[in-house]
Amino acid sequence: MTQSTAPLPHHIAIIGGGPAGLMAAEVLSQAGVKVDLYDGMPSVGRKFLLAGVGGMNITHSEAYPAFLSRYAERAPQIAPLLRAFGADALCQWIHELGIETFVGSSGRVFPTDMKAAPLLRAWLKRLREAGVVIHTRHRWLGWNADGSLRIDSPEGEQSLRADAVLLALGGGSWSRLGSDGTWMLSLAQRGVALAPLQPSNCGFEVQAWSELMVSKFAGAPLKNIAIGLNHDVPRLSECVITATGIEGSLIYALSAPIREAINHTGSATLHLDLLPGKPVDKIQAALSKPRGSRSMAKHLHSQLGIDGVKAALLRELTPAETFSDPLLLANAIKALPLTLVNTRPLDEAISSAGGVTFEAMNEQLMLKQLPGVFCAGEMLDWEAPTGGYLLTACFASGRAAGLGMVEWLKRGM
Repeated sequence: MTQSTAPLPHHIAIIGGGPAGLMAAEVLSQAGVKVDLYDGMPSVGRKFLLAGVGGMNITHSEAYPAFLSRYAERAPQIAPLLRAFGADALCQWIHELGIETFVGSSGRVFPTDMKAAPLLRAWLKRLREAGVVIHTRHRWLGWNADGSLRIDSPEGEQSLRADAVLLALGGGSWSRLGSDGTWMLSLAQRGVALAPLQPSNCGFEVQAWSELMVSKFAGAPLKNIAIGLNHDVPRLSECVITATGIEGSLIYALSAPIREAINHTGSATLHLDLLPGKPVDKIQAALSKPRGSRSMAKHLHSQLGIDGVKAALLRELTPAETFSDPLLLANAIKALPLTLVNTRPLDEAISSAGGVTFEAMNEQLMLKQLPGVFCAGEMLDWEAPTGGYLLTACFASGRAAGLGMVEWLKRGM
């Protein structure tokens, strides 16, 4: 990013102090535009900081075609954003802030100290030095009849006019951090095309666990398993049994197709492979060995190492007669059906799907219904799994919106 040599005598209002809003502020301030950024929380970057708890996964190092595929049906709309500011450019930008990065064994990219706070501090310092004015505890309430912005501040409601506006208000998850989706109503009233907000990267509920599953195994990790949805090839990973169902990294990765299956048919059935390293014939042979006076629980443990939560799931999800037939039991171990009936609430989700559709915007992310109003970040209708993909697209869309605003201002001069 380079400093513009031709300052633009305009005033911009950015609503939302997450990665998208802050990145747009940087682009605009470097073009010489006066930027005021408003955020309803006591400080900016609240959800960004939360994402850094346990390790700040900023992006991913995989090849571009695989990276782009993580955005599924919205890949065509995300592609130009990533071509302009993808994972490599994001890492270079981070390095320019004085923050070094490294690639983990999974291909995920992290700051060397694994923390979000130093990066955010360095970034905010640079923005303030560039003249960006940040107003915290200033919440956007929509528009007045004359088109001015309604801003709720500690001093009361204010009316604000700007030459252009960026809305970077986040999705609908983690409302306590500011992303509550209340902006949907204001945009709907202005005729902006919106997709309903839905949980993404979320946990799911079963119809009901038995009392035993809840009392003994809620919170228990399921390790060394593979999970497939429908007829897809099962994927190796791990997850966690909850009091209401199941969650964890592998479930998050499958959350979009699971959610859509539930939306369309009322349920989604996962198939759990409890012993992904063993073929079904080997499992059947082990189960066919005489067990004498030993219980089936001890037989499963001694022959196959199945006990604890895996054994409990077998009992929970298979008919009693399965345990008397080695072939049926072997098939259950390799493809144990788990039916999910609901997502967990949106406010618990890591991210959300839905929001402002790309069809409602032009290529510069300006709303067709509201000239001069741009949108960026998680409030757009896209989703991606965890692994750095969410943040990368937020940064990239913020940058694209900022550049679009600069061009809009130039055309209006």
